[in-house]
Amino acid sequence: MGVFYDQIPDHLVDWINKQQIFWVASAPLTGNGHVNVSPKATPNCFHMVSPNRVWYEDLTGSGIETISHIREPGNGRVTILFHSMEGPPRILRFWGKGSVHEFGTPEYDEYIPREKRKPGSRAVVVIDIFKVGTSCGFGVPVFKFEAHRTQLERWCDSLEEFDRKNAASDAPSEEHPPKGIKAWWTVENLKSHDGLPGLRVAHNTETLPTNGFDRHAPRPKIRKLDGPSTVQSLSKGIWADVGKVVVAFTMGVMVTAAYVRAGGLKEALY
Repeated sequence: MGVFYDQIPDHLVDWINKQQIFWVASAPLTGNGHVNVSPKATPNCFHMVSPNRVWYEDLTGSGIETISHIREPGNGRVTILFHSMEGPPRILRFWGKGSVHEFGTPEYDEYIPREKRKPGSRAVVVIDIFKVGTSCGFGVPVFKFEAHRTQLERWCDSLEEFDRKNAASDAPSEEHPPKGIKAWWTVENLKSHDGLPGLRVAHNTETLPTNGFDRHAPRPKIRKLDGPSTVQSLSKGIWADVGKVVVAFTMGVMVTAAYVRAGGLKEALY
């Protein structure tokens, strides 16, 4: 049975901070628009300000759906979902109204100092919560957390490094270099799938993107879960059969040799 609250209860704060992933859902007002659900799992992106206000650092992606839906006039609806991966089952939802502060604005800088900014960080999404709900989570499988992926941060860091080097060059290639993060924002993040406006400031700001990412840090070792290919499976099967034949043949030879020896011994005795 679901339990509902007007704010985040104190007894759930520690549990929230231990979760490795959360999901953000939003939708446009039009009935035939794209409903969006996005996983967020970069460490230390989610923050609780108060029992009724949270925010997360929004990183660069191929879409801009959540920001566009929040900024649509009369909209702003956002739902955040947490669920247990390990331990006792639980699902937790926040329903709220969102607001956006883009990279390059004073409001953004108040939330994220430059030295703590993550690569690709394009906005702060603030959510004012008006309802919190928990449910059983019995239908969610048990997962074992291994490590956070770093590909997104490494990729965004390389784009931002391109922007910084271009700005420091005596002959910058163009206003938004095609390999830079701002060029990506310009091409991919100005409109949603439904044509709603996305970023307004970040791609045009004069502020250069800097971050505290350590590109020399060791990459996490992710255990490969995919099974062997068909060819590998077939090859293993063939060699397994060959092995069985060899073993059977060897055993046959040994039994025959023992039988022959036993017969020769019998003749010698009689």
